Amino acid sequence: MGVGATTVAAQDASFAHLIDPTRKWYNNRRIILLNAWIVLLLITSSTNGYDGSMMNGLQTLTQWKSAFNYPTGGKLGLLNAIQNIGALAGYPFAPYMSDGIGRRKTIWFGATIMCIATALQTASQSVGMFIGSRFLIGFGLTFAANAAPMLVTEIAYPAYRAPLTSLYNSLWYSGSIIAAWTTYGTFKLNSSWAWRLPSLLQAIPSILQFALVLFAPESPRWLISKGREAEALHTLAYYHADGDEQDPLVQYEFKEIKAAIDFDRTTSANVGWKSLIATPGNRRRIRIIVAIAFFSQWSGNGLVSYYLTEVFDQIGITGSGTQLLINGFLQIWNLAWAVTAALMVNRLGRRFLFLTSVSLMTLFYMAQAICFSEYAQHGAPAAGHAVIGFIFLFYAAYDLAFTPLIVSYTVEILPYNIRAKGFNVFGFVISVALIFNQYVNPIALEALGWKYYIVYVCWLAFEFVFLWAFLLETKNRSLEETAALFDGEEALERIAQKAAAQDVREDASLEKNSLNADNGVSRT
Repeated sequence: MGVGATTVAAQDASFAHLIDPTRKWYNNRRIILLNAWIVLLLITSSTNGYDGSMMNGLQTLTQWKSAFNYPTGGKLGLLNAIQNIGALAGYPFAPYMSDGIGRRKTIWFGATIMCIATALQTASQSVGMFIGSRFLIGFGLTFAANAAPMLVTEIAYPAYRAPLTSLYNSLWYSGSIIAAWTTYGTFKLNSSWAWRLPSLLQAIPSILQFALVLFAPESPRWLISKGREAEALHTLAYYHADGDEQDPLVQYEFKEIKAAIDFDRTTSANVGWKSLIATPGNRRRIRIIVAIAFFSQWSGNGLVSYYLTEVFDQIGITGSGTQLLINGFLQIWNLAWAVTAALMVNRLGRRFLFLTSVSLMTLFYMAQAICFSEYAQHGAPAAGHAVIGFIFLFYAAYDLAFTPLIVSYTVEILPYNIRAKGFNVFGFVISVALIFNQYVNPIALEALGWKYYIVYVCWLAFEFVFLWAFLLETKNRSLEETAALFDGEEALERIAQKAAAQDVREDASLEKNSLNADNGVSRT
């Protein structure tokens, strides 16, 4: 933990005091504009959240079930899993596009595919067409979801970087809420529009991004990596200092980004996939990234996210209207907790939130198992209703860390040169875990009933031990300092030395230009 102390001290001395205390998110036009662009990026997550809740809702609709011949078992699993299978198909290409053509254009490319795919989904005339369109939604989402959170964290005003990046995954629930209440509002329609209308509305975030994202600012880090330093400096100055390129904060950010990218180039000449495990620091990063990605889907939440209807059926809540109403309120509850945790991330810290989250999830999932078993064995209605209460408490605990932090923690611990590929690994692991969940959960729940919950209780206990042993605290650090934390104190010092060396070179250049000007004046 000595590295952490050094880093905090360094930031307190050279970073925090550079932030203008009068420049706030609510009173500075440029920051307000920047945050508006960031909201456009954040809604990428809404598309994903919309899909999960929409599929939950559609499974309660007789109109949807009859249109696709009442899917069950493996066929139902495929309908839920196919979006993630489409996402897997996009993973080999997404990081190369993000690093190659830039973050904005990659988001636009993904949004374009999703607009086309949602049109096909809405017009589906067969189960094959519905499955194919959902495959394309997953494929397009991979590109947008790879680039969007990286662009958020790379352009955000430093004081708001962590909360804004944490809001990315939290807004999953904004899409989820819209889908839940849309399906609740359409289930009384006696036509295929009961499910086509929710399918159509899924395109709204993608349409907005298709129309607007190319006007958003590009990542200064990507611009510097491509040798476009003047554009990067202009972007930082325009949004972080009202256009003043000599502002101390802007100069600090600009030099630190340049130094970090130069450092990565000198220490990691190979930026291929092998670089993700080429150094001890990178191996530590990947170990944590793979773990939290898997934990985020394998903490028991998968049963509620995609198979809430089957859980309701097993505890005696069978009315479609009641199921949809509970689902709608659950999404609002989730959004409130996730946004609250995202806004508290700098104050409470990542490690505290993760460990508190897992501890409470273990407790509440154990309570769910007990109540579920009571209902299954004795048919007590009170036990069935208690399961609903503990589902809400479980998700409050989940939302303390696994909703807001898994994306923000992943992108902040990765240095720029492997950020796109490392974040792609994170997404890949989530998709694999989701596909496994979506096939296994309905089969296991049908076979084991309440006993299946015990498996997750044991797994949650393991998660706590792992996170306690390996998760590093990263609060109150700049993006470059956070990434370098895993490489040890020497990496932090070398980045600082490179930034200082740039200062010396620039000072020398200014002095030389001044002398030349003076000599020119004396000769005249």
